[in-house]
Amino acid sequence: MAEKFDSLEEHLEKFVENIRQLGIIVSDFQPSSQAGLNQKLNFMVTGLQDIDKCRQQLHDISVPLEVFEYIDQGRNPQLYTKECLERALAKNEQVKGKIDTMKKFKSLLIQELTKVFPEDMSKYKAIRGEDPSP
Repeated sequence: MAEKFDSLEEHLEKFVENIRQLGIIVSDFQPSSQAGLNQKLNFMVTGLQDIDKCRQQLHDISVPLEVFEYIDQGRNPQLYTKECLERALAKNEQVKGKIDTMKKFKSLLIQELTKVFPEDMSKYKAIRGEDPSP
């Protein structure tokens, strides 16, 4: 999989360099540089075709739209991954707290129900396969 990305990266770097050189030719255009301009334009078309070929190899890769928003904002896309992990850890802690609270509630509820309805709770514990003693 890494070689697919390496190939795409190489083609993108060549394409960017070609566009940079094209910009230099266009910014100082002389009629005598028409052949060089045509050559760079042809290289640009070839580069886009190469990038398109790489796209077909990477069709099963999906990138969250938020990553593109990070890039558009000039932020490092790796921060997206870091922030996702931090949000997941925070949510995990929150859910763990809720689970612990529910376990405590269940325990207290069973204790109180055992005080009020001892016979019914013994039957309940027997059905559940728990120790019927309080």
